[in-house]
Amino acid sequence: MSSIPVDEDMLEHARSLRDEMQRFLNEYRFGMREIETKLSILREDFEHQHAYNPIEHVSSRLKSMDSIAEKADRKGIEPTIEAIRASILDIAGVRVTCSFVTDAYRLFELLVSQDDISVREVKDYIAHPKANGYKSLHAIVEVPVFLSTGMVSVPVEVQFRTIAMDFWASLEHKIYYKYDKQVPARLIDSLRDAAVTAAELDDRMERLHRELHGERPAPIAPLSILPRAGGDGPTAA
Repeated sequence: MSSIPVDEDMLEHARSLRDEMQRFLNEYRFGMREIETKLSILREDFEHQHAYNPIEHVSSRLKSMDSIAEKADRKGIEPTIEAIRASILDIAGVRVTCSFVTDAYRLFELLVSQDDISVREVKDYIAHPKANGYKSLHAIVEVPVFLSTGMVSVPVEVQFRTIAMDFWASLEHKIYYKYDKQVPARLIDSLRDAAVTAAELDDRMERLHRELHGERPAPIAPLSILPRAGGDGPTAA
């Protein structure tokens, strides 16, 4: 049985494309690590200085190439690395789960006030929840990554939310996945009611915390942060 001849040029092109995509994803992976390191330092220093840990949990995720390609197709983005780099800003994502709403705003302020961080965009769904009740503070920040080939500035989406917000968002995601986004109206109404309950729980727990440990600083409004050189500055959703 004769073997099928291999087109060496095509094979080499495929390998080159694979390597290019791996380098592309590595930039975002390294940018994600930079943000995780900054948050880890903030957590340890805050705990040392104030005997208090504002971060409950940090998680991260990197979009797969399939997910990136699907989003590019859905949004009509040209399927090139240059177009994807310019148009898709949430390839790398870090989620910060905090105890209280004030912690979410405080950590946002501490992170974006660092000299090497540039703010591309802010969407404050805590102050202005989505219609379905979703609450979280989203920020697209750029962080420098120093590679053997030089420095690249990498966008990373960072989400700040409380434990109650995170629990609600997790449940909402599971429900929408189960029903393939065709969720019955009664469940949508129940989710919206649950979001209100979660917000009330956040308020109650923060009041209890203040009563036990004394008054803490008022939350920082993220949209009051002024743009700095090198960044576009935050914008409202």
